[in-house]
Amino acid sequence: MKDFKNAIIECVPNFSEGRDMGIIKQITDEIEKIEGVSLLDVDPGKATNRTVVTFVGNPHAVIEAAYQAIKKAGELIDMRNHKGEHPRMGATDVCPLIPISGITMEETVEFAKMLAKRVGEELNIPTYLYEYAASADYRRNLADIRSGEYEGFATKITKPEWKPDYGTAFNEKSGATVIGARDFLIAYNVNLNTTSTRRANAVAFDIREKGRQKKDEKGKVVKDANGEPVWEPGLLKNVKAIGWFIEEYGIAQISINLTNMNTTPLHKVFDTACERATARGLRVTGSELVGLVPLQAILEAGKYFLRKQQRSVGVSESELIKIAVKSLGLDELAPFDPNKKIIEYQLRDMNAKKLVGMTLTKFAEETASESPAPGGGSIAAYCGALGAALGTMVANLSSHKKGWDARWEEFSNYAEQGQKLMTEMLSLVDEDTNAFNEIMMAFGLPKATDEEKAARKAAIDTATIGAIKVPYRTMELAMEVFNLAIKMAEIGNPNSVSDAGVGGLCARTALKGAYMNVLINAQDLKEHPEVKPLIAKAHEMNTASDAFEQQVWDTVMGKMK
Repeated sequence: MKDFKNAIIECVPNFSEGRDMGIIKQITDEIEKIEGVSLLDVDPGKATNRTVVTFVGNPHAVIEAAYQAIKKAGELIDMRNHKGEHPRMGATDVCPLIPISGITMEETVEFAKMLAKRVGEELNIPTYLYEYAASADYRRNLADIRSGEYEGFATKITKPEWKPDYGTAFNEKSGATVIGARDFLIAYNVNLNTTSTRRANAVAFDIREKGRQKKDEKGKVVKDANGEPVWEPGLLKNVKAIGWFIEEYGIAQISINLTNMNTTPLHKVFDTACERATARGLRVTGSELVGLVPLQAILEAGKYFLRKQQRSVGVSESELIKIAVKSLGLDELAPFDPNKKIIEYQLRDMNAKKLVGMTLTKFAEETASESPAPGGGSIAAYCGALGAALGTMVANLSSHKKGWDARWEEFSNYAEQGQKLMTEMLSLVDEDTNAFNEIMMAFGLPKATDEEKAARKAAIDTATIGAIKVPYRTMELAMEVFNLAIKMAEIGNPNSVSDAGVGGLCARTALKGAYMNVLINAQDLKEHPEVKPLIAKAHEMNTASDAFEQQVWDTVMGKMK
């Protein structure tokens, strides 16, 4: 069986309690008790009387934490007394699992089934499987399963087509639960300058994929040959939406579930909601994210709004996030803290990068210490990052140069390229040290028996090949930094030509330094079939870099005459 020790899944259970923080704390305490799980976010809502919890970890640890949380919620929450704006069917209304890394969707489905079986059989809570784990196509959609809500489930559960996947009798106190495996879902609310739920619903029906029921001239619902209502689809794929009034804020919102941000990005949802609200005499005043959001969604939104302004998108992550937050109005109802709301930043804090998170002084001191790592490989990668940063700076200055307005997009593309190079180079700073540590760990393996010796040798070879590939990748990226530096020296803002030149010299240091590390790490594996072609290509790049360096120098000095 596959070892899921290094796999990460996310779990986002929704509990039907958003007002009593004592109850919420008892539930989340159960999650935090489980080793191998990190609680990332707890997002209660008073009006919805619902709390969205997000945690991540090893799959086995996650489903244990989820089970304990569902068990505690069943003990503390009495659905017979529950009232709230959000549709719900149980104390733990829904509990999705989302693959993050080291695990496939199919494998995540199996963990969802394991959890659902245990909840149904051990807690006597009727449990349904949904999305990728669904036992039938008509059960894939959460809204279809939840239709009728808690109040209607005592009757619904007796129908053969709605027999639970696990558990049988309706649980009056805990209701029913839906468990499944799905893609990353963005829970997102758009704020309106109205208190009318009906008007908010009108906008929601305009934008959501399902749309609205078609009506004839007299306002009656049009039905098909089978007597079923005919639906007019909405504007956006992979979008679910309803309107509601939030007493806590005194406004109506469009509550949105975005199930595929690659098909329909967050900024598209926002802009479309703005357009349809305006068409109906309303105004969008801002928006809010419930739970966590992928970094990509925020960065793409930042780039989208910068492009609308005809400004360079090759700026830092923090600047893109700032533009996205202000453009989407994510801070209208509460401050938006990227470190708490962006999932990658939460995971980054769990696995903090040792080197790139240091101050410049601390990094220099760490390098100067008696420890062999960080060493030349990490420094080479950092030089490459600085070279990319300088090329990016020249591109951004050029895109905003007075009189060059028509060329903003050309330089924006170069700046975006430079940002990507800088980001990957920075990741290699820590990767090089991590690769060295992997080799040291392999050397520490036991070698008493022939079998242990063979396993140790294989582990050392594997770790060494990894340590060769890191500086080799630094060389590849340094070649691209060279190209960027040359281009910026040739066509960029003439006032910054020396900056482009220094960027090129940083690329040279990165490439030459990484080349040395490739050779020294490959000393004992020169003839290895995976290593030999890397060495050959490294020789080629090293030779080519001499011509690149001369081209940078000649271009810069020629411009400065």
